[in-house]
Amino acid sequence: MEAVFSAIVGYIGFGLNVAAIFVITFGGAQAFYGTLRVVFTRGVLSEKRLVWTDFARWLVLALEFELAADLLRTIVAPTWADLGQLAAIAAIRTFLNYFLEKDIEGMPPSSAGNAVRS
Repeated sequence: MEAVFSAIVGYIGFGLNVAAIFVITFGGAQAFYGTLRVVFTRGVLSEKRLVWTDFARWLVLALEFELAADLLRTIVAPTWADLGQLAAIAAIRTFLNYFLEKDIEGMPPSSAGNAVRS
């Protein structure tokens, strides 16, 4: 029974990692396109910040998926390495979320509303 549970958790963790890859890929492509658009149209600073903020939000979402996958793996077979990795991901996610929210608060109201649309 434990082997079946471990296998199921492994598949779910793999699925969460794949989801994180897709989120990072989509967010990266969107940020790349947005950067090109801003560079070639000589965009203003607020547009550049909007591209960065949107990309940061995609990265935070991907970190959430990674954290969930690591949490599942840690539940099944916790090792010190797994616990350390989980703590590092949780710290990075918290750090990114904190500064992302500060950055969004500092944006003008019209730009901050656009950043939430992602």
